[in-house]
Amino acid sequence: MVSSPFDDLLVLECATVLAGPAVGAFFAELGATVLKLEPPTGDVTRSWKLPSEHPAETVSAYFACVNWGKHSLALDLRQPAGRQIAQALAAKADILIANYKPGAAERLGMDYATLSALNPGLIYAHLTGYGDADPRTGYDAIIQAESGFLALNAHPGQLPVKMPVALIDLLAAHQLKQAVLVALLQRQHSGHGDYLQVSLIQSALASLANQASNWLVAGHEPQPLGLEHPNIAPYGGLYPCADGEQIMLAIGSDSQFATLCQLLSAPALATEFPSNAERVSRRVALNTALRPLIQAQAAQPLLAQLWQAGIPAGRMLTVSQALAQPAAHEMMLHSQELRGLRTSVF
Repeated sequence: MVSSPFDDLLVLECATVLAGPAVGAFFAELGATVLKLEPPTGDVTRSWKLPSEHPAETVSAYFACVNWGKHSLALDLRQPAGRQIAQALAAKADILIANYKPGAAERLGMDYATLSALNPGLIYAHLTGYGDADPRTGYDAIIQAESGFLALNAHPGQLPVKMPVALIDLLAAHQLKQAVLVALLQRQHSGHGDYLQVSLIQSALASLANQASNWLVAGHEPQPLGLEHPNIAPYGGLYPCADGEQIMLAIGSDSQFATLCQLLSAPALATEFPSNAERVSRRVALNTALRPLIQAQAAQPLLAQLWQAGIPAGRMLTVSQALAQPAAHEMMLHSQELRGLRTSVF
């Protein structure tokens, strides 16, 4: 078995739902021992079941997505005995991941000040919804609404649509993971741990990327464009094909657009829409011209030509189709025992 620099790490996970457990899952994947502390009733996502799941199972499909490869220990931190066990574990841990609301960690005796006194090398990674000053519970859907993502995720004139994955949770998890990796590196030199905090709202705002800079730099209030891109065209639109499949284009340069026009036997379009600025300002006319040309062809032969010419394009897939791709099979665990709710490992 290949060794990992994380093999000797002990990670204590005092987090529920998705963002915090996703950080723990990252370290479990790299070989660390991750001990998940759950309340006696278990992580709430154990009960987030689809109608197709057996009601008696203690593990839901949702719970499984970020909790495989961990050990679980049920503790009631409101009781002195449970708190004592948790603090003893924190005294041995390298990393503690938490998503307590402001003030909750202090009430439970699981705050950084208390635990770092027991373990000066502890790296305390804390996820919150809104930071220390706002006690509200942070849920991804609300953060989408409050960060501008929801307002943008719509077709013009239509109601917004929530992203189907809790993407803000996952963005925050990756940001906190990176902070923990930096803290581990610093600890090698200083011998001391650190307190790290990432909030869902700031992760979301930081991830607005070009949509934020369009406003902050150019004074352009971002508008919902459906599948379209505010700065590039044709980029992101779906085009139906003759066989009922739909393909997406992501043209990023004038030369790519000229090549696309040649492949579609419509070189005059490259003259009519010679620059990205022209294509963005006339995107309706552009799509009106492209749609019948693409709809006259079957998806797979057209995609083969586009890929051969270096044109970014792809077919819209369902989740099951996406997971059937070779790239998905290379990263898939075909069997993995998930440990039970009250597995005690210490």
